Amino acid sequence: MRMSLHFDYAMRLLMQLAVNEDRLCTIADVAKTYGISKNHLMKVAHLLVKEGVIASIRGRSGGLRLALPPDEITVGDILRITEGDIALLDCLQARPDSACHVVNVCALKQVLKEATRQFLAVLDDCTLADAVSNRKPLAALLRFPNVVDVGRA
Repeated sequence: MRMSLHFDYAMRLLMQLAVNEDRLCTIADVAKTYGISKNHLMKVAHLLVKEGVIASIRGRSGGLRLALPPDEITVGDILRITEGDIALLDCLQARPDSACHVVNVCALKQVLKEATRQFLAVLDDCTLADAVSNRKPLAALLRFPNVVDVGRA
């Protein structure tokens, strides 16, 4: 299984916001830090704002911050938000128009459903707080001086 750039960028953005929780971060700063597309990151941020995971503060001194504590955001939640249906094969999506001729009697389907369930269970046990638990080395890489302090925003 391979995740999309949406998931990758969402996790990078969330990690950046978690490490800089005392400041507001801008899309431009995060994109520059990681060397990624500002436009794609903007789409991801919009989705995470819409889902209530991050908050957007408007204005000249605005930026982004986490809307939830890092220990309440699971990697599984972010995967579901960014990827939608993560069925490993089309036959697992419960669609009647499956191209497979053995879909109704296939035993592999149950194995793949269980594998997906276990995969998500592992990701649901991992929070954003876990992902940034090595805060010191992350902060050294992900802090930037031109970010607005939340206390002044």
